[in-house]
Amino acid sequence: MTSENDPRAGGAPADEGDREEPYRPFAHLSAANSALYRQVMGVFVRAKQEFTVHLRPEDVHLGLPPEGRPPLDVVAAALVQLARWKNLRADPDTGRVTALEDFYRARSIYQLTREGEAVEEALAAYDGALGRRGELQAVALADIAAQLRAVLALARRPEPDPAVVHLALLALVERFSGLAENARAFMGSLQRTVDLHEAEVEVFLAYKQRLIDYLERFIADLVTRGAEIAELLEELDAPPEGPVGPLLRLAAEREAEDAAPDAAAEALAAAEARWQGRWDGLRAWFLSRPGRSSQAKLLRSAARQAVPQLLAVVQALNERRAGRSDRSADFRELARWFAEAPDDDARHRLWRSAFGLYSARHLTIDQEALAEREADPVSASASWYDAPGVRISPQLRRTGSYERRGRARAVQDRGEAKTYLAELARKQAEQTAAARARLATGGEVRLSDLGELDRDAFRLFLLLLGDALSAWRPGTDSVSATTNDGTMEIRLTRLPGNGTAEIDTLDGTLRGPEHLVEIIDLAPAHEGPSASESLEDDRA
Repeated sequence: MTSENDPRAGGAPADEGDREEPYRPFAHLSAANSALYRQVMGVFVRAKQEFTVHLRPEDVHLGLPPEGRPPLDVVAAALVQLARWKNLRADPDTGRVTALEDFYRARSIYQLTREGEAVEEALAAYDGALGRRGELQAVALADIAAQLRAVLALARRPEPDPAVVHLALLALVERFSGLAENARAFMGSLQRTVDLHEAEVEVFLAYKQRLIDYLERFIADLVTRGAEIAELLEELDAPPEGPVGPLLRLAAEREAEDAAPDAAAEALAAAEARWQGRWDGLRAWFLSRPGRSSQAKLLRSAARQAVPQLLAVVQALNERRAGRSDRSADFRELARWFAEAPDDDARHRLWRSAFGLYSARHLTIDQEALAEREADPVSASASWYDAPGVRISPQLRRTGSYERRGRARAVQDRGEAKTYLAELARKQAEQTAAARARLATGGEVRLSDLGELDRDAFRLFLLLLGDALSAWRPGTDSVSATTNDGTMEIRLTRLPGNGTAEIDTLDGTLRGPEHLVEIIDLAPAHEGPSASESLEDDRA
């Protein structure tokens, strides 16, 4: 027999511990005595931190909390079960053998296995993530600005030290990662903070002013420091290739130095992509671009919205404490009265008293109703509930109005409007098809060789050029982009030192750096309407 506290009562069978399962060391979390298993594993984790490798059952028993400490035989059974799950390794205990018969006694010492140690590290990370409170770090904004100024100073040196550059960029990335992660955790838990009024009213009322001051102070710091950080980022990433580009390559080269000779090129490419991604993430956090707001702007907006939410909660709490009622509270009280009513008759009386829904005798009076009224008069002071009912039209009961008499309304003919819309769509499709045909280059040409463009062709050209420029990345010489509807593709190649291109239109002349451009019409000739929709969106 096994006692109620015996881990063997809630553990896996003995033969189950011998099966190969990849996540078997996690089995103690769902066992019946999981609390005891977690305490035992905690003893081994603390012993490892103190550089103690092996523990006997007596040592584990003494390491458990004195409150509610189980007997030694229960702890020994828990150790055996954990060894079956591969959380612990059991070795024969020969250190205390003094006689021959001691060799025949089952004595073991235990230590953490690699699997058990990995499980405890994962559980510690899980508990830490659940218990961590996010915070808005105004100090981190100042540190990021200081790190960016240091990086800008390194970029202005003729030959910066790669080690100094690498360490400066690592410090910048570490500070930024901490700021972004803490801000995300804080905004995720802000609603839970607002919901404190459901359980602890006094705590929330005492905490709300400090929270509002905290949010307002961070918003002010984010506005001022965010603008400074944005200016530094723009200066470091100024086109065509900002001074941060060589620094990122230096950091990537330093990280790839320890790679094997046959994998040096791949390691360097991976490091460069990793550092470029980090820099793009930093830019996206503080700099907005068309169609996408920066994360700092979104965070500022969310923090501002939290302040009126907190004030609304405070107002609701004050009204509740003052004894004021609302409709929801009234309905809940009425529901309680219905539940406590002794029988259906009492519930009917309560319904009539609460809502007063009686027959509406005043809706209509016809000749038949007047004759009945003369034969059996009803006092004007009679209650609607006691007075006889009045028959009304089913149409009035169903729709709220009398049956309509007279000629029915004629159906409006919308054929002319449909014809006009179809003709308008056809003309727009023809205009867009002509603009696509006008812009198709049939190969690479210079921008200045496009010639004069009409309004429709010029609008479509600006749409293509905007897509290409938005897809451009620092350090590249060419880019390819496709319109949203997939009808046109543009390929743009930089020509440094080739002067200025001019494109004449009916509304003026567009000037810009000279590029090689190739525009390809991807849509078949009969697919005009989709291109028309694209041009119509551009007009809007």
